[in-house]
Amino acid sequence: MHSLRGDDGSVGITAIDKRAATGAVTVRTLGLFADVQADRAHHGGLDKAVYAYAQEDADYWEGELGRALPPGWFGENFRIEGVDVSGSRVGDRWTIGGGAHPVVVEVTMPRQPCETFARWVGGRDARGWVKRFTVAGRPGAYLRVISTGKVSAGDSIRTSLGSGSPTIADILAGNRG
Repeated sequence: MHSLRGDDGSVGITAIDKRAATGAVTVRTLGLFADVQADRAHHGGLDKAVYAYAQEDADYWEGELGRALPPGWFGENFRIEGVDVSGSRVGDRWTIGGGAHPVVVEVTMPRQPCETFARWVGGRDARGWVKRFTVAGRPGAYLRVISTGKVSAGDSIRTSLGSGSPTIADILAGNRG
């Protein structure tokens, strides 16, 4: 589920305000059914169809920020527990769900924090957020959809490793300027 909000950035709106969905959600080549990507130049497309964030990383930020950060707060489509999302490697594939037609996604790149994200964080924490988020090395990962289908909260995730590419966190660290 999503919610568009006004934003002071160049697009004028943001869809970072994601919320947990109930029931099965259809995953298509360009993302989740009914999801919105307000700034498709920077979010969305085949290589950024889905954004995943680890619950363990969200727990870290809850401690840092001193507030609850429910699923969707980072703008993620999937809040995942038990998978080191930022430690994943480009090319890793995740099979989500079971049955005859599980969803298969492929790790493509880290999320690059932006000023829209900083405004979303808000308050005192907004100042310096882009650098702070980057330095923490917990960016989450964008995913390409290989096989479409439906997913539900609590579905199992099986990972198969890519070809020894750098981790998502390593790529983000290399982008620090």
